[in-house]
Amino acid sequence: MNDSGNMKKYDKLVKNAVGRMVPTIINGEEHVPFMGVGKYKPTGRKHAPYIASCSDYPDDGNKQVASLKDALIKAGLKDGMTISTHHHFRNGDLIANQIFDIAKELGIKNLRWYPSASFACQERLIEYLEDGTINRIEGSMNGPLGKFTSEGRMKGLAVLRSHGGRYQAIQDGEVQIDIAVIAAPSADPFGNANGVDGPAACGLLGFALGDSQYADKVIVVTDNIVAFPCIPWQIHGNYVDYVVKVDKVGLPEKIISGTTQITKSPDRLLIAEITAKFCEQAGIIYDGFSYQAGAGGTALSIGNYFGDILKKNDWKASFIRAGSNEYPVKLLEEGYVKYILDGQTFDMEGIRSMRENANHVNTSPFTSYNYHGKGNFASMVDVVILGATEVDVNFNANVVTHSDGYMLHGIGGWQNCLFSKCTILPIPLFRDRIPVIIDEVTTLCGPGEMIDVIVTERGIAINPLRKDLIEKTKHSKLPIKTIEELKAEAEAICGVPQKPKLDDEIVAAIKWVDGTVIDVVRKVPI
Repeated sequence: MNDSGNMKKYDKLVKNAVGRMVPTIINGEEHVPFMGVGKYKPTGRKHAPYIASCSDYPDDGNKQVASLKDALIKAGLKDGMTISTHHHFRNGDLIANQIFDIAKELGIKNLRWYPSASFACQERLIEYLEDGTINRIEGSMNGPLGKFTSEGRMKGLAVLRSHGGRYQAIQDGEVQIDIAVIAAPSADPFGNANGVDGPAACGLLGFALGDSQYADKVIVVTDNIVAFPCIPWQIHGNYVDYVVKVDKVGLPEKIISGTTQITKSPDRLLIAEITAKFCEQAGIIYDGFSYQAGAGGTALSIGNYFGDILKKNDWKASFIRAGSNEYPVKLLEEGYVKYILDGQTFDMEGIRSMRENANHVNTSPFTSYNYHGKGNFASMVDVVILGATEVDVNFNANVVTHSDGYMLHGIGGWQNCLFSKCTILPIPLFRDRIPVIIDEVTTLCGPGEMIDVIVTERGIAINPLRKDLIEKTKHSKLPIKTIEELKAEAEAICGVPQKPKLDDEIVAAIKWVDGTVIDVVRKVPI
């Protein structure tokens, strides 16, 4: 617990390994500046919660309490605590707002909210950020909360981490969670819980795994109490202190991410086609290859092209790392992929498949992304398809801020995915007449050495470090260009973009996957 009501947001700026000035003191706590990929190797042991005793829990296994308020009081809610939530319901979350309504009612102040992500449905928590109920958010912020933070209105300093970085921070004790509140579509009175059953089924609960393992107190909230044992148990009741039944735990129809529909934009379809052709001609796609693609329209189109290539050659992918939706599910059920290793469910077909298909496996940031583990899945993926708001001539990429400097997106699993064998960013050359390829990114979220290929509607730029990919495609008919040539084409059409006018004040720190500080976000003047 950390009472952060009067502490300084940040202090002691130093230049890190990518030349960015970053603080070493954040919200009164020491942090390590980015030292380079793979350079920072901490010592010590993992964080652990307090030892519990079965003598303090009911012999019949029934941990139900009457209300969320009762559970929070029993868990010892007090000023300065860290409260964690997860985002499996995405914009259909109904629980996070209730937690802080209760905190406000009880007169609690200076809470650190540690969500795996926040969404527009939590916009009204701005009221509690303003009145001091919540001191700061340490977690991906989307939309209104990101805008609020960008304008320097948050009392504490925001900290953004990747999904794997969030697990790493919990595991390493960088963030010690006092109370974790886990919204679960199904649970038994003991606290075993899953996300695949019940009227509010949302898929998996992997983002809450670390919270359940390491938080001092754990509350499971559900609208579907089932008899013990709740099988499958994605959250183990042995970690859980209290179980609360509510009328409605979440709105599963609002888990949909992005378009979850194949893009109809001619430019985006062209980018998808070029990306798939590049992968085919570079030998990245083969019988037994693996890939990961997002849920946006362009990424879905690329996944469809990958499926066409598999079918044409009668190949089978060994696994797809997902965010799942109807498209990879179809490939699984048609026999063109052996496994879906799912980190997040993006539509109702994904939920159905996880419930019905043994080879549709739920995973977590621990297995997939945690950099302070004994290996993870990310580096085993042959190719990953990602997006970016900006890329610079050194292949550095930004996923957090827009060209105007506003912080409107979280990092998600983006940084963790950069460790795949080939990272491709299929992006338009410009958005709203503003070039996407620029001299220097506003916010550096991923170092250029980790990004292999940029695909636009007007050409492909291969990172000079990837001499193997350059060699494999040098005799192809693909539109291979340098990144400087792509930048010049964008500027010839749109003009040279102006840099955003930002204050010196820092409003957020960006963490790298190992917990070091890779960059900061500066205040947008209003």
